[in-house]
Amino acid sequence: MTALDQARSLLARAKEQKAARLREAEEEAAAVRTVPAPRTTETRVQQALDTATVERALPTLPAVSELLSGSLKGGSVYSVRGSTALVMAMMAGPSAEGAWCGVVGLPSFGAEAARALGVDLERLVLVPDPERDWLSVVAALVDALTVVVVRPPGVVTPGEASRLAARLRTRGAMLIAVGSWPGSEARLEVQGNVWTGLGAGEGYLAGRQATVAVTSRGAARQHQLWLPAVDGSIRSVRPIDLVQPGDPGRAVESGRVVESGRAVGSGRPGDLGRPLDSGWPLGAGQPGDERWEAVG
Repeated sequence: MTALDQARSLLARAKEQKAARLREAEEEAAAVRTVPAPRTTETRVQQALDTATVERALPTLPAVSELLSGSLKGGSVYSVRGSTALVMAMMAGPSAEGAWCGVVGLPSFGAEAARALGVDLERLVLVPDPERDWLSVVAALVDALTVVVVRPPGVVTPGEASRLAARLRTRGAMLIAVGSWPGSEARLEVQGNVWTGLGAGEGYLAGRQATVAVTSRGAARQHQLWLPAVDGSIRSVRPIDLVQPGDPGRAVESGRVVESGRAVGSGRPGDLGRPLDSGWPLGAGQPGDERWEAVG
């Protein structure tokens, strides 16, 4: 069975379950409390279908609003390069306000990392490997969910983008493309990272200052974002927060941990004098603390 067949079957079963529950409710006395159906993926998708609404402005984290100079827009596509954490931050605002989200084509997507950044896992649908039917799977999920994230397996043609754009506008849903996407509302790319938390080499990577380039309507600008801050929050970097290269035990840049201008390792105790990319690569999301799993 293909991924598209699975998506269609999932939605069909959800509708059947809804019809069955309605029949049972009609047969029971009004005073009898009905037992809720198990929270399977099918029922969760159907709940999303029942509660989906067309909205032009989606709830947005303040930091993301500052990054985009406005709210996220339903019916639009945003393309993101260089950071899974930035994708999660864009999902977090709508998810926290009750929106259903889906992730397609990202088998290494870290659900726990997403939860730590504010994504509600109770309203998250994952399709790790859609195979060749990725576009049809995304189209099916757009009909049910408010936010859909997809990593296309190859180059997206203008025709494919146009067909999906019409569906997005009809539903008021938002698409976040990991990589390039024709006609996107805005293109976001993490161009640099500075990590904090090492101490003198005995600590763990704790917070990241990301330099994000945003291109929208032909205009380009840069914005610095805590992604996340040491306390786990997502917020803009203030001038007092800026980490300068050479600050003792604080900076990670260009793939190396820097302490007083020299490489000191990957942020694990006793791991001195080793380039960061010989442990886990910058942006790949493999720090020792499992809370950071799959955050890029």
